[in-house]
Amino acid sequence: MTKKNEVITVQGIAISVVEHNKDDYVSLTDMAAFKNATDPRQVVFNWMSTYYTIDFLAVWEQVNNPGFNRVGFHTVRNEPGRLLVLQKNV
Repeated sequence: MTKKNEVITVQGIAISVVEHNKDDYVSLTDMAAFKNATDPRQVVFNWMSTYYTIDFLAVWEQVNNPGFNRVGFHTVRNEPGRLLVLQKNV
């Protein structure tokens, strides 16, 4: 159950913080606005597509997800074109 929503300001950037099940989560997109205020999703996309991030997420899943499918993970990690961005035509 979500208990609180608040905004903190870091170096002039408003960052959303949400509490869920007594854990706090910060908005990665809001933080990415520091690097690219007009299109922060590109910063997130670039970060999410690195092997370092993919490997970090695998470790996180191994620690926090008892049902983590390691074999499936390796298939996804090593597949060319594994991350696609769908963009809406504006």
